[in-house]
Amino acid sequence: MTADHSPAPNRLQRLWLCETLSLREEHAGPLEDGEANRHARATGNDLRQRIEARALWLAARDGQVQAQRHWLQGARLALWLLLILALASGAGLAVAALGDGSRAVNVFWALGSLLGLHLALLIGWALSLMLPGDQGAALGRLWLWLSERLARDARAAQLAPALVILLQRRRLNRWLLGMLVHGLWLVALSAALLMLLALLSTRRYGFVWETTLLGSDTFVALTQALGALPGLLGFALPDAQTIRASGDSALTSEAARHAWAGWLIGVLLVYGLLPRLLLGLFCLWRWQHGQALLQLDLSLPSYRLLAERLQPPSERLGVLDPAPDLVTPAANATATLSSSGALLVAIELDPQRAWPPALPKGIGDAGILDSREQRQHLLEQLGRFPPARLLIACDPRRSADRGTLALLGELARSAGEARIWLLQPPPGEAQDSQRLGDWHQALDKLGLRWSDCAPQTWLESGHD
Repeated sequence: MTADHSPAPNRLQRLWLCETLSLREEHAGPLEDGEANRHARATGNDLRQRIEARALWLAARDGQVQAQRHWLQGARLALWLLLILALASGAGLAVAALGDGSRAVNVFWALGSLLGLHLALLIGWALSLMLPGDQGAALGRLWLWLSERLARDARAAQLAPALVILLQRRRLNRWLLGMLVHGLWLVALSAALLMLLALLSTRRYGFVWETTLLGSDTFVALTQALGALPGLLGFALPDAQTIRASGDSALTSEAARHAWAGWLIGVLLVYGLLPRLLLGLFCLWRWQHGQALLQLDLSLPSYRLLAERLQPPSERLGVLDPAPDLVTPAANATATLSSSGALLVAIELDPQRAWPPALPKGIGDAGILDSREQRQHLLEQLGRFPPARLLIACDPRRSADRGTLALLGELARSAGEARIWLLQPPPGEAQDSQRLGDWHQALDKLGLRWSDCAPQTWLESGHD
């Protein structure tokens, strides 16, 4: 609709706009879409492509495309805020687990501080895969809420609900939110690991385990079981003697400190970061696979109604309208289809005015548009057979009302190039200079070239 150097919406964004327009029409009623439907019928092949073309045209006209860009900018900003929160939380976990070094670190309390909430939520996420409903709903709602607040665009009201409805078709919500959840946890645990390394590198910590009910053999078995997988990756592990000795007091030997520090780092890496990384990649794979299969559900009532307007029964049966006699004879049909030829049309002229003027050979005459039916018929024909040059004659004695200006814009978009011919008043009548100035101002605002005399040379040859 307007000049815009922003990238075109991708496939998911186009489907998203279709759902947004459908939701908007469901709540606010049908939109004025005559020109959009003509554009869709002229550019789309099958019904889905025509629905997308119509939605893009209406979204560009009514500002939904720009609102979608604002919403995506808000979503990215919200994601950055969540990432900053995850970084701060991860660093805080490491500081809370180790303390300031003034007292010995209880290894299992430290491990619980680092991995307890992570493992509980991870088990809950895995169990929720077997249950219906959205996954990570709380975090997802927070992200959507932040995205809407940061977008600050009233036209984006239906975007978030439309996105949820679209993704629910193939249950993609869980994989999108799964990527969000696992990605944020991966960032938090990475921050915890880096802070853990920084603290262990700059402070001296002693490690102990404490119990009232359990024996030392239980802690030896538990420590060795948890350290088995990290040990395969080369992390240092305390031996049984070191584990038993750490139950009485923190050992002062460097070897014991290094063994416990290596055990703690290895357990955090293997049971914290690696599961989140693998699950995040799994969600990414499922998201990409499901996104490739995502499409509009044409069985919905809203799309069935659109099918009647975008794909009329005669067109589905393969019956084409006869070639119009508005531009060129049937022998030049190929040139017409490739947007060539010239056409003259007039809008609401007085019956007393002699019309049409003498036209050179090859210039088509579309007559005078007086009724809505005539306008619709001509626009349909121009959608199928667009002329290279279109000259629109107007009587500037009439007011340049919104309906006439909208028609001029629609006619101009249906041709390769269009100009407006502002007719001179009949002999003996004076032109209203103020009304003529209103015409000039309105046409300049529309970006339409105009002249007070017929541009015959341009109409015949395409140049002045």
